[in-house]
Amino acid sequence: MDIELIALGVITGFTSGFFGIGGGSILIPLLLLFGYLMKEAVAISIMQMVFSSIYGSFLNSKKTKGLARDGISLGVGASFGGLLSGYFLPSIPNIYLQYLFIAVLFYTIYTLFKAPAVQEVEQEEKNVFLLVVIGFFVGIFAMSIGIGGSLMLLPILVKFLKYDLKVATALGLFFVIFSSVAGFISTSIYGNMLYKEGAIVGIGSLVGVYFGIKVKDMIKAKSYKTFVLVLNLAVLLVMLYKTF
Repeated sequence: MDIELIALGVITGFTSGFFGIGGGSILIPLLLLFGYLMKEAVAISIMQMVFSSIYGSFLNSKKTKGLARDGISLGVGASFGGLLSGYFLPSIPNIYLQYLFIAVLFYTIYTLFKAPAVQEVEQEEKNVFLLVVIGFFVGIFAMSIGIGGSLMLLPILVKFLKYDLKVATALGLFFVIFSSVAGFISTSIYGNMLYKEGAIVGIGSLVGVYFGIKVKDMIKAKSYKTFVLVLNLAVLLVMLYKTF
């Protein structure tokens, strides 16, 4: 099983680097297919995200202007939200977590489809307080369903805050550092973490993240938007199959 987990880590890491997501939206359906329960998949996913988000953000920081300022603002809010997630997770039935995940996917697909890949408006400094509040609420819901939060954050950044898609994905992955670390602490405190499985997947994801970011930088924005939509549609179909 360790080899399979490493392979899942590489796959998840590539999608994490390429799409700027924590990887939970890919990893959780795959783990469910391998027979893990939803809460077990959530725990493994959270630990994997700690690995992929830190390394991926280090790579992105060399190319994305203003990543640290806005990313930290979002991340501070996500940290508090992620810490609360461990309180909610044990009391929510597995099936309801899956319903929530599906609802998030529908929301993301719709908003990204409507939003442009490249913003034509002039980029302005964002309100720090607003970013913290957004990060807080996304952090609560994201960690409760085992995703880093960028899946929920991406359409907000692109449609409402007018970030370019590639910048938004870099911010999304930076955001995952805070939400996943907070979620890891919270999940560990409440005794739900699977350390061995999470570490194996996390180490495998480091290789995938490197190549995912390399490929993303070579693709044009409009084509990149298409890939993001296809990803979300594929994950939605898997979740619908596993749930219904």
